[in-house]
Amino acid sequence: MNCFKKQGYRDEGLGVRVNKTASAVLLFAICYSLFAIRSPLPLAAQTVVKFATLAPDGSTWMKSMKQFTDETTAKTAGRVKFKIYAGGVSGDEKDVVRKIRLGQLQAAGFTGVGMGEIAPETRILDTPFLFRNAKEIDHIYTTLDADFRKIFEARGYILLGWAEVGNVNIFSTSPITKPEDLKAVKMWIWEGDPIAEATFASLKIRPIPLSITDVMTSLQTGMINGVYGSPLSVIALQWFSRMKYVFSPPIANAAGAVVVSKKSFDTLTKEDQKTMLELGDKYFKALTARSRKENEQSVDILKGKKLTFTVPAGPAVIAELERAGVEARQSLVGKLYSKELLEKVEEALKTFRAGKKS
Repeated sequence: MNCFKKQGYRDEGLGVRVNKTASAVLLFAICYSLFAIRSPLPLAAQTVVKFATLAPDGSTWMKSMKQFTDETTAKTAGRVKFKIYAGGVSGDEKDVVRKIRLGQLQAAGFTGVGMGEIAPETRILDTPFLFRNAKEIDHIYTTLDADFRKIFEARGYILLGWAEVGNVNIFSTSPITKPEDLKAVKMWIWEGDPIAEATFASLKIRPIPLSITDVMTSLQTGMINGVYGSPLSVIALQWFSRMKYVFSPPIANAAGAVVVSKKSFDTLTKEDQKTMLELGDKYFKALTARSRKENEQSVDILKGKKLTFTVPAGPAVIAELERAGVEARQSLVGKLYSKELLEKVEEALKTFRAGKKS
């Protein structure tokens, strides 16, 4: 049907000749309506989620992320797709948070530093000498999961899943058996990280603040000769190649989370939102389990690379570390989290430990 070739129009029912301009408008409306009726309905809108992380390509973290994104795309029939920027190409975690706020990115995998930029209360999970074992960690994450999800959402983010980085150790070029030994180390601290600042302040240490992306260069130049991180992450980032010693007791357990901006999440259908949340829970729980196993394996790898694991010089050192942990946690009340939240976490741990003893 070629509607637009007709030049004249006469309404036979009324006997009125319509002028050419009115005729053209009327014909256009008729043809457009016919076209709309005959054309198929538009496809559902596609959402492209731009995702950033410091985790390098090929790492366990990225393999799990790829599985998550592939299955999410498949189960949403292509309505949700991802573009991943790995290995810190989008900058430090603070840069990533800024880009999410500007709409340049929509999601990210964060360590505690990035989490603290959007939901400071979650940093309580990173505080020093809080947990004694993995069961305690799991108990707190389960007990307070709903609380933290509400906190994230109030800040404009949706928690897709926890992705624990793992136990954090101190690595150095000289042996450490007590906090005093750290005074001889040019210790790195993640620039602007209040947890690390409070931790080392409680140990009476003045570290050197740097962006995480500047650490390797600073190790090579000798600007620093001490770092901290999980065994797996220190291997992945190649920092271990500049280290000789590892202080065996973990100073903390590093939290991690995968989040998406609420603005982007709200554009999805309820069905696609449910799919994303369910798959996030599935894959990031599995990632935490794998990370724990690989951190254990990483300890063996580091020993094979001739790094020496040192132990505290007696029970008094352990007591000193625990006191430092209490001091650091208390110093952050009112800055990152409330006294009520700290008490809730500590009371939950106390109850859990009492139950285990009985």
